[in-house]
Amino acid sequence: MNPVTTVLITFILIIDQGRALRCYTCLFPTISPMECIKFPVTCPPNERCLISTATGRRGEFQFVLRERSCTVASLCGTSGQKNTLGINVTFHNACCDTDLCNSASAGKATLAMVLIPPLFLLILAK
Repeated sequence: MNPVTTVLITFILIIDQGRALRCYTCLFPTISPMECIKFPVTCPPNERCLISTATGRRGEFQFVLRERSCTVASLCGTSGQKNTLGINVTFHNACCDTDLCNSASAGKATLAMVLIPPLFLLILAK
C-alpha cells in the first residue's frame, strides 16, 4: 500500500471515530397513543439513543408515557419500578446505535399533543 493511501485511510478512520450519534429527544414525555414532539440532537460522546416507556395507574386511569433521548449505556436494557408523585410506574429502557434510530411512528404535532402532557402533570400533582 502506498503512503498516500495509508494516510487517507487513517484520516477517514479518525474522522469516523469522532462522529457523534444523532438521536431524537422529546420536548416532554407524552401519554400514549400520542407521539412526543421530537427534535434531533447530537449526543455527547459514548451515549446511545434511548426509547423509554413507562406505565402507571392512578385510580381507574392507566397511562403509558413515552420518551426519546440520548443516554449512557448503563441505562440501556433496564427495567424497573419507581414512584413518581405517589404513583407506581413501571419502566423499560431500550437503546439503539444508529443515527435517529429512536424514532417511532411519524406524526404531526397537534395542539392537543402540546397541551395534554402539562395538563396531565397538573392533575397528578393534585
